[in-house]
Amino acid sequence: MQPWRKIYATRNPAEASIVQGMLEENNVPVQVMNKQDSSYLNFGDIELFVPEHLMETAKQLLSQNLLN
Repeated sequence: MQPWRKIYATRNPAEASIVQGMLEENNVPVQVMNKQDSSYLNFGDIELFVPEHLMETAKQLLSQNLLN
């Protein structure tokens, strides 16, 4: 089994969903770990993980899409 690596973290659920969708549209599987406190959303992050062997692809996709 391939290890998963954190590629992105945010406190904004909408932003996490957009990044997840963009990666999945480009055939990069994504695991989402929501570490936000359910009562106080300013504590904790939503983290996105991708398989280690797709880390470079995911980084390139992020840099291309976040700059546009």
